[in-house]
Amino acid sequence: MSIATTMIIRLEIRKSEASFGDVASGIAAAGGDIVAIDVIRAGKDVTTRDITVNVQDAGNEEVVNILSNMSGIKVINVSDSTFLAHIGGKIEITPKMRIKNREDLSQVYTPGVARVSMAIAHDPSKAYSLTMKRNTVAVVTDGTAVLGLGDIGPEAAMPVMEGKAMLFKQLAGIDAFPLCLNTKNADEIVNIVKAISPGFGGINLEDISSPRCFDIEQRLVAELDIPVFHDDQHGTAVVALAGLLNALKVVGKTIGNVRIVVVGIGAAGVSICNLLLAAGAQNISAVDREGILSREIHYDNAEWQKLAALTNPTGIVGGLQEAMLGADVFIGVSGGGILSVDHLKSMAPDNIVFAMANPSPEIEPDLAEPHVRVLATGRSDYPNQINNVLCFPGIFRGALDCRARTVNLEMKLAAARAIASVVLEDELNEQYIIPSIFNEKVVEHVRLAVIEAAIATDMARRIPPDIADREK
Repeated sequence: MSIATTMIIRLEIRKSEASFGDVASGIAAAGGDIVAIDVIRAGKDVTTRDITVNVQDAGNEEVVNILSNMSGIKVINVSDSTFLAHIGGKIEITPKMRIKNREDLSQVYTPGVARVSMAIAHDPSKAYSLTMKRNTVAVVTDGTAVLGLGDIGPEAAMPVMEGKAMLFKQLAGIDAFPLCLNTKNADEIVNIVKAISPGFGGINLEDISSPRCFDIEQRLVAELDIPVFHDDQHGTAVVALAGLLNALKVVGKTIGNVRIVVVGIGAAGVSICNLLLAAGAQNISAVDREGILSREIHYDNAEWQKLAALTNPTGIVGGLQEAMLGADVFIGVSGGGILSVDHLKSMAPDNIVFAMANPSPEIEPDLAEPHVRVLATGRSDYPNQINNVLCFPGIFRGALDCRARTVNLEMKLAAARAIASVVLEDELNEQYIIPSIFNEKVVEHVRLAVIEAAIATDMARRIPPDIADREK
């Protein structure tokens, strides 16, 4: 998948050797489009200009290479819009009030703050009303499974975590803090998160490699009394289920009667299978590099072992080709290019394909579309984008507002159904099974559903006023 970006190239053009026409021709030859020209200095012999160029591939260096090798052209500096957006980081802390005089200082800091601290010491639950705890989430990673980039380390993970913090704030009003840990040791990660937990209302685990992520999350859920949510697992599963519920309506099938193939049994794949089973799926084939998971085989991966006992009820033997024969639904969270047109042709009529691998889907959408009734991807440049952003802001907004102890199965199922419900019956079609991430209804629908599920399962420690008013 190519990503368009805007480059700003500062050039010195020596008039005796080159013209701007030469520059424009070189940029066009490299596939760039000039969108702006700014003259910085115009001398008798040399002109300095900033050339703004759109390029389709964000990693494309051909434009710069061509210009650098042209006679009479000197490349002074190159920047692009994506890097410019990250300079100095993308988030900051801003106080809610200004300290204008000594009285203000004595209230927010010493000596007045001592009274507030003692009130919390006597009743720790007051931290929710007297500090930012009620509206804060720690976004925790060790940088071992960042996007499709793999183990790139905690420093390199920071831009991604900052981006997630931005989404938390813009979409749900939540203050999220990136915490990138310089350790891969599961015990250390658990202990660090437990140690910092008093300052947070929830923990969002992110980009931690499988299978360590399962153990880390399970231990934190058991040992903390605030919501712990691994978005790569559960966020992906919730949004995939939301899309599937609507896709099944389009094709006139039900989740209990379809045969589903899930490919890529890592963090997301395991969670998708488990949530589909909880939603009523009866026939799932879980496929990884080793083939279709089978209850006849012993797996060292504990999550695979549990999943094998719950899936492949007819005992299909083999790999992807055997699993796809007659399948109604394909859900991929694996790698690019593993799915062929022949695989699609072997599926049942009115088939559903979610090719969700990023950055390259399991099959290119243009190849798949003629052979699929409903197609979804993880890409924003095609209809039906399955994106975790539809899930985590609303889930945490609801969990924080009702001070949930955890995010349980019922809350995840409620979130999936809430996302699906944003697409109205008269709007539902093959090209629109999942709402846009910019649809303002999504967060509020998910929030309400999560709160109601938390209350119904006795996970809520507080009933928000708007919910209490509705129940009167």
